[in-house]
Amino acid sequence: MNNFDVIVLGSGPGGYVTAIRASQLGLKTAVIEKENLGGVCLNWGCIPTKALLKSAQVFEYLQHAGDYGLKAEGIDKDFDAVIKRSRGVADGMSKGVQFLMKKNKIEVIKGFGTLKAGKKVSVKSEDGKETEYSANHIIIATGARSRELPSLPQDGKKIIGYREAMTLNDQPKKLIVVGSGAIGIEFAHFYNAMGSEVTVVEYLQRIVPVEDEDVSKQLERSFKKAGVKIMTSAEVTGVDTSGKGVKATVKTSKGEQIIEADMVLSAVGIKTNIENIGLETVGIATDRDKILVNDFYQTNIPGYYAIGDVTPGQALAHVASAEGILCVEKIAGMHVEALDYGNIPGCTYCSPEIASVGLTEAQAKEVGHDIKVGKFPFSASGKAKASGASDGFVKVIFDAKYGEWLGCHMIGAGVTDMIAEAVVARKLETTGHEVLKAVHPHPTMSEAVMEAVADAYDEVIHL
Repeated sequence: MNNFDVIVLGSGPGGYVTAIRASQLGLKTAVIEKENLGGVCLNWGCIPTKALLKSAQVFEYLQHAGDYGLKAEGIDKDFDAVIKRSRGVADGMSKGVQFLMKKNKIEVIKGFGTLKAGKKVSVKSEDGKETEYSANHIIIATGARSRELPSLPQDGKKIIGYREAMTLNDQPKKLIVVGSGAIGIEFAHFYNAMGSEVTVVEYLQRIVPVEDEDVSKQLERSFKKAGVKIMTSAEVTGVDTSGKGVKATVKTSKGEQIIEADMVLSAVGIKTNIENIGLETVGIATDRDKILVNDFYQTNIPGYYAIGDVTPGQALAHVASAEGILCVEKIAGMHVEALDYGNIPGCTYCSPEIASVGLTEAQAKEVGHDIKVGKFPFSASGKAKASGASDGFVKVIFDAKYGEWLGCHMIGAGVTDMIAEAVVARKLETTGHEVLKAVHPHPTMSEAVMEAVADAYDEVIHL
């Protein structure tokens, strides 16, 4: 009863998707999970944060009802109810994963799993009982958690991580967000929209530093217009928590500054969950906090695999899912191709939203491409103007010689849903000419993609 074809350690968007695909392929499968099914993404990340952000968006709409010729008086928020709605959405999604486990006849083993030699896993349940399981293939999908800096030791009260940020009992009047990646920026937007005074501190020269430079500039303009304070090339070197709130010491090019707030949110990246799971016992190789794998996620020890945040690829839910599916399809003997990490979309769900795929303009030049760049602002889009969402643009980058679509960068309302066009087009090796001649519906936000391509080829109509 304790023998399986596949055991998956962890049930996040990498783990549970992997288990389902393995079961679909006829493999007897089990999942080991120490907390809630769905992992960080469903319970503490992607899903509940989007619920919070939706509440913030509705609140903003109501506050600006007059912009749409409407009257809405006495608008207020119930912060506790907003948090409870978010938790309810997360709980519902986790129950949905439970249903999928039953539907696909996957055994769910509750407890902390530790890898053993000989393709075995020991699971310690809450009551302290240990049970050993074996499988022909063991897939590590243990994910990651909020990274802590020595200067920002999280206490869960005044210096918090993302988990606390989405379950606070009281809304802070003043909040310092350290780090301007997706997590930091989304929470900065949420708390600002809900009425908190927010300061973003970023160590590098610009916010959302992995994005195209034009996107960073636009987001900074939009955030400042919304009242968010931005500090770049700045570092929090220490936080005094002895008083009622916090006093953060921020080092800048102009010297040190003290910023007072109710609390600090540390959003400086992630730390993989690879400690105490038996990697050393089995002899699985790691490098810089990541498990080393080949193109099909096999570790250096036969029968052991790793996917998702614990591996060197992008730490994104959709990447973990794709890796897991590819991994078990390879195990099942299917013909599969290695994942193209150059065509992975990234999305940030602030307002305006950010979505991108492929090379930035700077990266395209750096690798030696002769490029054509096109840009179409949403201020020239009829749908965007009618929607009251004219901030942002679509930017496209093509290879001038062959027409290859090198990169696409969007900032604006709904662009996280629009980026898939560029991902699919790049997968199909579509040229700029083909995008240009594919008729886009009017009026839509998505026709900005066609218009941006037209701008790159000097054929733009509406600029």
